[in-house]
Amino acid sequence: MNTDTVTLDDIDRGLVHALQIDGRAPLRTLGEALGVSENTVARRYRRLRSAGVLRVVGALNGGRLGYNAWTIRLQCTPDAAGAIARALAARPDTSYVHLLSGGTEISCSAQTRSSDESDALLLHRLPRTGRITAISAHLLLGHSALPDSWAGPARLTPEQTALLSPPPLDDADGAVTLDDGDQPLFDVLSRDGRASYAELASATGWSDSTVRRRLTALRRAGVLAFLVDIPPAVLGFRAEARLWMSVRPSRLAEVASALAEHPEVSLVAMTTGPTNLLGAVSCRDARHLARYLTERIASLDAIRSLETAPVIRTVKRAGALLPI
Repeated sequence: MNTDTVTLDDIDRGLVHALQIDGRAPLRTLGEALGVSENTVARRYRRLRSAGVLRVVGALNGGRLGYNAWTIRLQCTPDAAGAIARALAARPDTSYVHLLSGGTEISCSAQTRSSDESDALLLHRLPRTGRITAISAHLLLGHSALPDSWAGPARLTPEQTALLSPPPLDDADGAVTLDDGDQPLFDVLSRDGRASYAELASATGWSDSTVRRRLTALRRAGVLAFLVDIPPAVLGFRAEARLWMSVRPSRLAEVASALAEHPEVSLVAMTTGPTNLLGAVSCRDARHLARYLTERIASLDAIRSLETAPVIRTVKRAGALLPI
């Protein structure tokens, strides 16, 4: 998709922010928050979704079920990177698949339900080819910022956002468990988080009322999250990068919290491995990225080393892989 051909006006940008707050908010509620009609909201969302610019996706938050989250880095030859990235992106257990560093590196995220599944993923299921020169996998130990809290889409006033508060989360993890019957529900929502209850009922074989109850239970448990899937470039952020930082352990939590407050940051996570903190940033351009690194990052003196990898191309974000 060429983002240069897409222009968002104030209503579009407000809609993106509103959906970031609650991806399944009814059209009437969205219109009330934006000061426009339901029909206007529906037209705007359809237009942006048809253009491949914006969609809402339902994503599994495995952390609430005790799953392990991984960040995986693959070094490969430039001629193979695109095909390998697409193969990774086609997997249901991956997200945020990016080509980095001139097209010779791929990064992605993955979730595994058990140690056996982790072993299977890391030892057997990742691509095996002579064109991959190195693979490393790092367990995520905790998040201080996640993509659904990125400040880039922010446009609405506190009064507008108050109209869009999603259902509150239950306090206890593991309040629900998943079974095979939930898989069709997640499959549909990973493609379209705003799919109608009738569509979800058809996919699952459940009644509309059962679908509504199950969605409510999964959301309140924090197991199902609705995310805005949008290229940052559409919002004017054309320089994305992944940061791998080595931070003094005694100040790791402090640095992670400080980074989470930066408006450029969409992800902060503690990790295992030779570095112990992962960050994802979106900046206006290369000069903005340079200032961020030399001013904001440089001011955190507990960071002992920093590796920066620009995002060259994004193959997959939070939801299911879109058809090319």
